[in-house]
Amino acid sequence: MAPTPSAAPPASTELPLDCNGRPLDLSRPQVMGVLNVTPDSFSDGGDFFSVDAALERALAMQAEGAAIIDVGGESTRPGAEPVPADEEIRRVVPVIEALHAHLSIPLSIDTQKADVMRAAVAAGAGLINDVNALRAPGALATAAASGVPVCLMHMQGEPRSMQQQPHYQDVVTEVRDFLRDRVAACEAAGIARERMLLDPGFGFGKRVEHNLRLLAELDQLAALGLPLLVGLSRKSMIGKLLHLEVGERLPASLALALLAVERGAVLVRAHDVAATWQTLQVVAAVRGSEAEASGR
Repeated sequence: MAPTPSAAPPASTELPLDCNGRPLDLSRPQVMGVLNVTPDSFSDGGDFFSVDAALERALAMQAEGAAIIDVGGESTRPGAEPVPADEEIRRVVPVIEALHAHLSIPLSIDTQKADVMRAAVAAGAGLINDVNALRAPGALATAAASGVPVCLMHMQGEPRSMQQQPHYQDVVTEVRDFLRDRVAACEAAGIARERMLLDPGFGFGKRVEHNLRLLAELDQLAALGLPLLVGLSRKSMIGKLLHLEVGERLPASLALALLAVERGAVLVRAHDVAATWQTLQVVAAVRGSEAEASGR
């Protein structure tokens, strides 16, 4: 297991999230490890398609410092084709069962579908991470009944076409208003604010300039008062800015993670867990030193 840092940033949530009986401490920035059990995800598609490979990778991420593992059975890369619910369940449930039996940290299910949410939580998933913000048929009621926390993400359009012509009058205002509306819908359905996280959806129906503006003004989304999750790891915006292939994007991914945490993010979704965890520990140490100095 990763060591506990000697200093921590100011708390974002006072109590750990109860993720199906396993706590997720968001009083300091944490890493969410990405585990795609798909043949076609943009970065690691096909790498962890078997249960044994997925378990080996998850155990490694836990050892590298991941506080939670996000399991996905349907690619949401631009242009991705949808996967039937029964196929998605076939991919993720055996993996979640194996991970739940061998890991001590919480598990997240990355899905839009109510049937997959229900099956994944029954198998041991402790958080529902939905790129569609619980707008699919039955998703809101299923998430409410599950009792586990939810992450609501902004996406303009849907994965197959979201990057064709994304447009905004004011991306920060529109994303903030969308997330506020989804929080209200969740509260009306019986999901307490204490069970919610928010994700601005970097790269989901957004051009490079939209992503940069959202990151620059991420504190406006943090002002909504709920923990922020960000997914910037290896994203295409890095490739477009720096003309780098997916495997060459680690330094820029770490820079983006650092900028996001400095602007209020508390959960960083990452493929490169060890390097991201180390980055967050440096942030924690500096924040601890600042707190110590201000208390003198």
